[in-house]
Amino acid sequence: MTVTALTPAHIPAVAALEALCFHAPWSEQSLKMLCGEQGFGLVCLTEEGSVAAYVGALTVLDEGQITNVATHPDFRRRGCANAVLTALLAACRERGILSLSLEVRESNAPAIALYEKHGFRTAGKRPGFYSHPREAALVMVAEL
Repeated sequence: MTVTALTPAHIPAVAALEALCFHAPWSEQSLKMLCGEQGFGLVCLTEEGSVAAYVGALTVLDEGQITNVATHPDFRRRGCANAVLTALLAACRERGILSLSLEVRESNAPAIALYEKHGFRTAGKRPGFYSHPREAALVMVAEL
């Protein structure tokens, strides 16, 4: 597997992955922000070149926010999310990002464990942030 920068050519596959993984997926138009000046994304590609996982971030000055981390169900528990998150943190440091935040479902123990492994700590809670099912989000922050 290879981790590389998200490009406009990856957007249709990433949009399909979003639709597979999330109840309220980002549209292709919204995902294009991750190829612009204020955002970026990384994809984990299989040997055949298909998207196994992706991560996106939006930035303002020296702060960033992870938009989503998604892994295709066929590639879960193979280190894809870890690979794109590791690469994202390195890219953020290179860009001078000093802090990075995200929201995660309170019940998503595997994701929380992954984020904690990378230095994220719970900084707050957003009750009712998610729907289908309705659930609180933990706000997690990493100082880079």
